[in-house]
Amino acid sequence: MSYLVVGPELLASAATDLTRIEQAIGAANVAALPHTSELLAAGADEVSTAVAALFSGHARVYQAVSAQATAFHDRFVQAINGAGVSYAGAEAANVQQTLLDAINAPVQTLLGRPLIGDGVHGSAPGQAGGPGGLLYGNGGNGRRA
Repeated sequence: MSYLVVGPELLASAATDLTRIEQAIGAANVAALPHTSELLAAGADEVSTAVAALFSGHARVYQAVSAQATAFHDRFVQAINGAGVSYAGAEAANVQQTLLDAINAPVQTLLGRPLIGDGVHGSAPGQAGGPGGLLYGNGGNGRRA
């Protein structure tokens, strides 16, 4: 079984690394473009002209495929960045709930109701809902038959 360790900072770091890789590949493509796209024929004969045209065609196809790969890479980096933002939001919500539980636990134990939050809904027919929070929250809905 494999274990996955991830966090917002790791996703941000990965996105930064991917952006650097994209920049390096882009710089290499720009540097190679003039040397590969317009090759001169080695001689004045038909074969040299055909070979130069063939390699120039391959270079144009490479540049087109490279542009598609760059577009995919951009979307991938955006997805990684979006995942980092979503992950950070989920972590913040989890911390918020943990903090709320820590605040409510002693009050719930002493007074039988939370300080903040909605009461639980009734589960059996005819059962009343639980009381809401003392400072903030609605009581739970009772269960009807």
